[in-house]
Amino acid sequence: MIEWIHSRLVDWGMAPDTATFTVNALDIAGLALTAFVAYHVAQKSLVRLIQRVASKTRTHWDDRLVEKKAFRRFAHVVPAIVIYSLAPLAVTSEAVVLWARRGAEIYILVAVLATANVVLSVGLDIYNTYEIARRFPIQVYVQVVRILLVATALIVATSIVTGQSPVLLLSGLGAMTAILLLISKDSIQGLVAGVQLVSNDMVRVGDWIEMPQYGADGDVIAITLHTVKVQNWDKTISMIPTYSLVAGSFKNWRGMAESGGRRIKRSIYLDISSVRFCDAEMIARFKEIELLREYIGRKEAELVEYNRNHEVTESMPVNGRRMTNVGMFRQYLVGYLRTHPMINEELTLIVRQLQPSEHGLPLELYAFSANKEWVAYEGIQSDIFDHIFAALPNFGLRAFQAPSGEDAVRALAPLRN
Repeated sequence: MIEWIHSRLVDWGMAPDTATFTVNALDIAGLALTAFVAYHVAQKSLVRLIQRVASKTRTHWDDRLVEKKAFRRFAHVVPAIVIYSLAPLAVTSEAVVLWARRGAEIYILVAVLATANVVLSVGLDIYNTYEIARRFPIQVYVQVVRILLVATALIVATSIVTGQSPVLLLSGLGAMTAILLLISKDSIQGLVAGVQLVSNDMVRVGDWIEMPQYGADGDVIAITLHTVKVQNWDKTISMIPTYSLVAGSFKNWRGMAESGGRRIKRSIYLDISSVRFCDAEMIARFKEIELLREYIGRKEAELVEYNRNHEVTESMPVNGRRMTNVGMFRQYLVGYLRTHPMINEELTLIVRQLQPSEHGLPLELYAFSANKEWVAYEGIQSDIFDHIFAALPNFGLRAFQAPSGEDAVRALAPLRN
């Protein structure tokens, strides 16, 4: 048939070379038309059949593949196979057949690579729906697989175009290793760091981390090959190089989130001049406080016995052992925190004195809020200290506060008069 068309064109007065070129062009056009028809047949029949079957199955992964058009991408293999198979039969030029088949092979390679990329994306999306994805994210590994697939595809494509063995090409890459390492330095560091982060469970998606040098203070929303994306509390996004998390330091609040409470560690500064021994009137008044009644009865018996055994003279308060208003207040705070419904009693609970300073006597509360949610936690902490400040006068104590301008005006007012 091809020879007949060629002879007809020559008989009609066309030059032999021109006739040959025309026949080859017609061959290529016919082959391309056949491949185009095959592609549309595959799209209309095979792909639709697969989509219909996937919609009737109970599994969801095939529905996601349909949604991401994985089967449509893979359908591109059909016209490439048609070209590869029919090229020797439809085209007379050996050079055209050679390059047509090479082009078909590369096209198949691209179609398979695109399909594999979609399959990896679907697999990652499905994996992320499970709880294990928070503890062991695999996005970094998926990106590594993608890089390896692209690198493999490039080597195979180069092998197809040059007609050389892929093994020979790989052996030739040895001389370019240093250059490739220099160019891919960031990617290699990111790859190593990403694997370390995931393998050592250093950070997960959903963790609250702090890294002040990058302005990051919020939840991790993505861990990729090159960056870790953090959504800060003001809704801004900080992009941290993955390698920096391994090479530097950061604070991960996951331990707090997984524990039974969130720590409250705050001090109130007392005016040291307001600290005194408890007299009988003060002790009588403190006994009316329910949280102290049992403690005072037990403590009084203990001190009376101690002072009697040591023959302490009662004329001076500094002799022997005595109760103080700050000691009573500290014991009151312990009882108050233990009975507070939002404090976790199973975790550490301490009310202690710290080193006195020019700002007074620090009385530190160390306890754990049962509610770890930020807003609720701040509300619980504020309510506790509201109560503490309001309770201070009942113990004859004053909170320390540096003099203000108004205090100076009041102190100088009598002198002006």
